Amino acid sequence: MGIAGGNRWTKEQLKLAFNLYCQLPFGRLHSRNPEIIELAELIGRSPGAVAMKLCNIAGLDPAITETGRVGLGNASALDREVWDEFHADWDRLAMECLHIHAQMRADKGVSQREETEETMPEYIDNFTGETRRVVTEQRIRQNFFRRAVLSSYRERCCMSGLSDARLLIASHIVPWSEDRENRLNPRNGLCLSALHDKAFDRGLITLDDDFCVVLSKDLERRDEPFVKQFFHPLAGQRITLPERFVPDLGFLARHRDIVFVDHD
Repeated sequence: MGIAGGNRWTKEQLKLAFNLYCQLPFGRLHSRNPEIIELAELIGRSPGAVAMKLCNIAGLDPAITETGRVGLGNASALDREVWDEFHADWDRLAMECLHIHAQMRADKGVSQREETEETMPEYIDNFTGETRRVVTEQRIRQNFFRRAVLSSYRERCCMSGLSDARLLIASHIVPWSEDRENRLNPRNGLCLSALHDKAFDRGLITLDDDFCVVLSKDLERRDEPFVKQFFHPLAGQRITLPERFVPDLGFLARHRDIVFVDHD
């Protein structure tokens, strides 16, 4: 898994680049970003070359180009291949990147970084008694999903505008347990405050196909000051859409059908 000769990027390097692209806001794809510098050192390239590659990847992203922003437009056939592979199987590729990253660090004699409490999985009940390796991989999965979703929404709740990351959740539209194939797909995520995440998770609120908030009949009827302040104004309001990974309408339809308490 060494570095290819010349300037040609290997597929492993491109996977690590795409993995990082998903987790960084569009405005931070520059050579001064510490995470870009770290990846550049790992794969033996300059920070400028890595930043340029991330901008090439942005040129493949319709969520970026359709808003008038542009990448560098020099994406290769291999860039497109990696893009398609990720979109076909987010979970497998995220875990593959974990192992590629670990192997490259081992080859360079660089110690592995310790996981922090921030990377603990949101759903740990299913993993009681599993090995440390499995728990670590679950931390990586959840951290990837959280960073991809929060960076896409500019670290703001798409309903309330709250921008304190300590109070933000990368909320699954279709629950983690209901769709293993899309549990890491950022288009299956919303950036929500802890309050609105809980309401969404319990089916008290949902979104329609225009990305407007729909309240349950129970919330609509409640006359409590708290509900009137923090939920009633949301009814019919369009969420702030992310700069990437716009919620998939199919996932929203499934949330209305499976989770929303007033589904038919």
